[in-house]
Amino acid sequence: MKNPLNYQTTEYDCGPTTLLNAISYLFRREEIPPDIIKHIMLYCLDSYNGKGEFGKNGTSRMAMMFLSDWLNQFGKVKKFPIHCEYLTGRDVCVHQNSKIVSALQQGGAAVVRLRYGYWHYVLLTAADEESIYLFDPYYRKKPFQQQGAEIILDMPLSRNRRVSYALLNSSGRGLYALGPNETREAILLFNTETQKTPANTIEYFI
Repeated sequence: MKNPLNYQTTEYDCGPTTLLNAISYLFRREEIPPDIIKHIMLYCLDSYNGKGEFGKNGTSRMAMMFLSDWLNQFGKVKKFPIHCEYLTGRDVCVHQNSKIVSALQQGGAAVVRLRYGYWHYVLLTAADEESIYLFDPYYRKKPFQQQGAEIILDMPLSRNRRVSYALLNSSGRGLYALGPNETREAILLFNTETQKTPANTIEYFI
């Protein structure tokens, strides 16, 4: 059984919440080992804010990189069908031939770091010719004024936002912008038992 995806509990836990949502999106509840939940919570929320307060600067890029590698090693040792790929820089973009859109077409998911007034993690789950569909763990009811961003209320297992490619690919500080190339990061995640091969995926033309 698949669970609905979750919203963050505090202002800071978008990182672990989004990683846990990726696992929930890719696997049925009864398939998920508790070790994965334990280690995601153990290694996230590792950053200090300007006042030296632990956890109040969210989750670092180093923690995300470590967890991507840890999940791969866990999959190999425990024979759990997960595979991750950590992306940085210019590889973190959305267009017809991008690694992220290809991963979504294969049934995978992507945890990405972007702007939401501050740095923030969300889960990308699907794509069409104009937009990315994602689950943002920051709960919101009020509609967006920004063109290209829309709230989705009726798909709790996979998405709660539709965001245009233009907003995501921005190198600025606007809503859902991936930001400057040098700060971009993403983790592609796959359930290797359900992953579609590139030959079997539908091509979307942008």
